[in-house]
Amino acid sequence: MTFPGARGRKLEAHLDLPARRPVAYALFAHCFTCGGDAFPAKAISQALAGHGLAVLRFDFTEAGADAPVTHDFSDLADVLAAVAYLRATREAPRLLIGHSLGGTTVLHVASEVPEARAVATLGAPFETGQVHGLLAPVLKQAGEQGEARVRLGVGAVRISRHFLEALTRSPMEDVLHRLGRALLVLHAPGDGVVGMGEAQRLYAAARQPKSILALEGADHLLSRPEDARFAAAMLGAWAGRYVGSREVEAQREDGPELAQGVVEVREAGEGPFAQDIRVGRHRLRADEPTSFGGGDTGPSPYGLLAAALGACTAMTLRLYARNKGWPLEHVSVRLRHTKVHAEDCQHCETKEGKVDRIERVVTLEGPLGAEQRQRLVQMADRCPVHRTLESEIDVNTFLEDEEDRGEQPPSPSGRGLG
Repeated sequence: MTFPGARGRKLEAHLDLPARRPVAYALFAHCFTCGGDAFPAKAISQALAGHGLAVLRFDFTEAGADAPVTHDFSDLADVLAAVAYLRATREAPRLLIGHSLGGTTVLHVASEVPEARAVATLGAPFETGQVHGLLAPVLKQAGEQGEARVRLGVGAVRISRHFLEALTRSPMEDVLHRLGRALLVLHAPGDGVVGMGEAQRLYAAARQPKSILALEGADHLLSRPEDARFAAAMLGAWAGRYVGSREVEAQREDGPELAQGVVEVREAGEGPFAQDIRVGRHRLRADEPTSFGGGDTGPSPYGLLAAALGACTAMTLRLYARNKGWPLEHVSVRLRHTKVHAEDCQHCETKEGKVDRIERVVTLEGPLGAEQRQRLVQMADRCPVHRTLESEIDVNTFLEDEEDRGEQPPSPSGRGLG
């Protein structure tokens, strides 16, 4: 999604949503050499979604399909613009997270976000001058010449002197003194860009409640997936004490586990179409894409239908190959649902209007013979969901009375519409 920045530019962001209605929102300011869609930001945001938090991964990238990708750090107020966007469209963030200089940034703006209850930093410097490696000469050039640019793959980073001055206008001791929120400092002892001493200075200057955690073996960018996931797990557990993610456990426990074969769907209260789905002890989310007015927080109903067919197909082939003792190593199924003119369907009984078509491509890996592969493809049509879709289906709809709530759906012999 995009939102207006401090100077009217359209800035990019990604919103990770939990399966159910969020218990709180968080804002993630990425590291300057990462981008909001880089692995650490994505992994941490998606892990926090598992704790019931919705996370806006704020990217300082200006939106524009034809323009080159440039992460433009020219105005500290862009972070507050992201906060304002969340406040206006969803709800204000109760958790602020920043990676590297993004951590320094959220510390500086936290006092201007009254709704925020907690702040977390990852590899953040106490002072911008303590950043080494790639960004050190860039920061120096920005301070001396007004701005600096550095190429990063297919994109670039632009840092202005105005931005650096905003970060140094108030001494970090004063920033932490007036923070007034819980603080978690995450840092890698072997960080070669921002030394561990910076984390110790942040922790020492902050007031309680505060915590510090060493990310042993990690680098500054948390480039190893296991390091990013560990940081996310620790951050999620800590955040639960301050921003309400404990409510997620209560949500998971509301109501008994559904009986085998029973599915419950309820409006999620997140956008016009989002639905929370319970299947036994499992939770899923369905929604419509943004092109249809939805929030794209989950697959569409037809997407779930195709997924059911694909899963059933793969399971059926796996079971058949196992029973036969065939060397099937891996199965994957790719599906696509469309509607086509009935006259274009040679084997369809319907000859007017449109009919549903699901195209299914099966990939079989392993040293299988040609006859074995052909037989497995034939077995795809015998999976139970495939047979259900091609058979006559009797759907009975009932209106539930208040006294019926919590009971199993009535049998067709009960009252209903039939």
